[in-house]
Amino acid sequence: MPVEPEPSIAYPPADVPPVDLERFVALRDFEEPARDRIHPVAWAYIDRGAEDQRTFAHEQESWDGFRLRPRVLVDVSDVRLDSTILGRRVSMPVGIAPAALHGLCHADSELATARAAASAGVPMVLSTLSSRSLEAVAAAAPEARRWFQLYVQAASDQARSLVERAAVAGYEAIVLTVDVPLLGYRDDVLRDRFNPGPEAFGNLEPSGGRVAATELDNVIEARSAPLTWESLAEIRSWSPLPLVLKGVLTPEDARLAVEHGVDAVWVSTHGGRQLDRVVTGVEAIEAVLGAVNRRAEVYLDGGIRRGTQVVIALALGARAVFTARPFLWALACAGQPGVEKALSILGDEVSRAMSLLGAPTVDGVRRDHVATRVDWPRA
Repeated sequence: MPVEPEPSIAYPPADVPPVDLERFVALRDFEEPARDRIHPVAWAYIDRGAEDQRTFAHEQESWDGFRLRPRVLVDVSDVRLDSTILGRRVSMPVGIAPAALHGLCHADSELATARAAASAGVPMVLSTLSSRSLEAVAAAAPEARRWFQLYVQAASDQARSLVERAAVAGYEAIVLTVDVPLLGYRDDVLRDRFNPGPEAFGNLEPSGGRVAATELDNVIEARSAPLTWESLAEIRSWSPLPLVLKGVLTPEDARLAVEHGVDAVWVSTHGGRQLDRVVTGVEAIEAVLGAVNRRAEVYLDGGIRRGTQVVIALALGARAVFTARPFLWALACAGQPGVEKALSILGDEVSRAMSLLGAPTVDGVRRDHVATRVDWPRA
């Protein structure tokens, strides 16, 4: 007999006092206070990777294979972080990656995250599985740079409805996640029988309506026609918005992506939450860039916790870098001010790293600013 899910987990109440943000100087400072504020089952869902979590752990370690090569006697009196992504100006080449159910972290959920992104001038990618509807987020932060992350559900008309709603609500791009034909095997989620509750998903209705939300697996998995390369033309026809392909890790797929007309390729392991023991994003990006050959922008996520990692990614060729977990920690700690603080910390670190690297502009961060182990000179 099927095992019934546990009752819905406890959500943070609206009156939780924020932490004192003055003592926070690094993204990691948000982690432990956030853990104390989030239900243990929700924390396992947010924080854990698939299977033995080798990719989850290696995502951090893989950054250690790179070293920065600073140039001296460069005028860095006016360091500028601004850049463009998909032709639109951003304050820095950093964005908030899509993550489900911000309501697990704070009562203001994605509304607070979007407002913080707007304040910082960076893009936020809203998940299909957001706690608040895409329309509510747009109304809460109309000036925010908002992209919409799409899971293609069991019927294409349901996915099409989401894309059309996003276009009407002023979202600037569709980020199609392509590495989830089904959920990865996540021990803690299965063990805890994670159940956010029937009303958890703001874009999905509990039964009937635009998109039906039942079990978490059913919400994500495409249970009818599979998503294939041939599906991209149909998805592009649903709106005039740029199409970003998220979850690419090989040059073969990157080449196919640009051949099928995508506007950007997003190198990602899905936070180590899907197939375990895969190559990490920072290990894969140069091969992906070679295959793309400047025909589309390339973005990167995976283990970003420091501004120096952002600079390494830029030097390797990424147009922008995204991360999610640190901003969920910050959201849990203090809502919108927490996310604003986290973005400010990361921006300050990127600016300082660029100054010390001798690169006063984002476009001035070059491949020769970074070395890999094979490049390191022998003693």
